[in-house]
Amino acid sequence: MEIRPIRSNEDHTAALETIDRLWGAPVGTPDGDVLDVLTVLVDAYENTRWPIEALDPVDTIKAHMEATGRTQSDLAKVVGSRSRASEIIARKRPLTINMVRDLASEWHLPVATLIAPYNLKESAPPKQSSPVRKARTKRLRKTKTRRGRIVA
Repeated sequence: MEIRPIRSNEDHTAALETIDRLWGAPVGTPDGDVLDVLTVLVDAYENTRWPIEALDPVDTIKAHMEATGRTQSDLAKVVGSRSRASEIIARKRPLTINMVRDLASEWHLPVATLIAPYNLKESAPPKQSSPVRKARTKRLRKTKTRRGRIVA
């Protein structure tokens, strides 16, 4: 068989068909060598044609949970509490170095992926009191009696 670069979808399809036909060929045989070379060529073509973006830390955790059948409760056991796990999944809380260390050792996730920068959702700004409400609160604070009751 003549091996040549994969430059089009047709070349890619033909290479995949040949790989299917040669699958299981013993290593070191002519068919095994063709299989090895074609898999490298197909991999290079696919990485160029359809690149896969790296996942951010939260997406990595979610993908790992889905692939291994783990739940948010399992994540809570690693990060310390259910509320922390929920905040991490919702991107409201960043991972701490201890969380990264624990996830890497217990779930075998790559540290380099977990420490990559990622965006958190911005929390809502605190409510601003209206000037009328501020004045009323200030007035009420001044009018407390000795028993703690408010006198208007």
